[in-house]
Amino acid sequence: MAVQISPSILSADFARLAEAAAAVPNADWLHVDVMDNHFVPNLTLGLPVVESLLKATSLPLDCHLMIEDPDRWAPAYAEAGAGSVTIHAEAAKAPVRTLREIRSAGARAGLALNPATPVEPYEDLLGEIDMLLLMTVEPGFGGQRFLDMVLPKIRRSRELIDAHGGRLWLQVDGGVSESTIERCAEAGADVFVAGNAVYGADDPAHAVDVLRSVAAKTGPAGENA
Repeated sequence: MAVQISPSILSADFARLAEAAAAVPNADWLHVDVMDNHFVPNLTLGLPVVESLLKATSLPLDCHLMIEDPDRWAPAYAEAGAGSVTIHAEAAKAPVRTLREIRSAGARAGLALNPATPVEPYEDLLGEIDMLLLMTVEPGFGGQRFLDMVLPKIRRSRELIDAHGGRLWLQVDGGVSESTIERCAEAGADVFVAGNAVYGADDPAHAVDVLRSVAAKTGPAGENA
C-alpha cells in the first residue's frame, strides 16, 4: 500500500478551516475529528461544518466520528459526501449495519479502536470495512504524546489484515510526527493522521512531504528502501 497522509484540522485554526485545507494540497485526505463531548471529553464540529468544508476543498474528507450513537449519525456524513467515515467499535451498537450503510452511501467505511481495545475480537468485522484505525493516544485532544504501547497492536493488525488478503488500509492517529511515523510504518501502518506535526509547522505542505518521505522508507510500502 502506498503511504497516505491525512492532516488533522483539529490542530488548525477553526476560524480559518478553508485556508487550512488549502495549505496542504499535497495531502491525500483531510482528517476531520468529530467529537461530541460525550464519547470523548471534547466538543469540536459536526455535520454542518463538514458540509461547508466539502464546498471549500477538493481534498476528500476523512471523517473520524468520536461520538455516542454513531449508528444514528454516521450514514449522514457519507451521504453528505465524505470520502471516508470511521466509527468507534466502543460506541457502535450495530456496527455491521452501520458500516454497510456508510458503504452504501458511497464512502469508505472505517472502524476505530482506542489504545486499550484489542483488535482480535473485531477480526470478523474486517470484511465489512475499508480501513482499520488504531488510536495511538487516548481520543479527545490533539497534541498528546504518542503511546508506544500500541505498536504491538499495529503489528498484530497488519498480520490479521494480510491474512484476510491485505486490502484494508491501516491508519494510525495520535502523536504522529517525524520522530514517530517511522515506527508506525515499520509496524505496518500505511495511512497516517498528523495534526500538530503539520499545522504546527511553518510550512504545512512541506511537513506533509517530510512525513510521507520518512514513512515511505520503511513499512509495507517501502520495506526499508
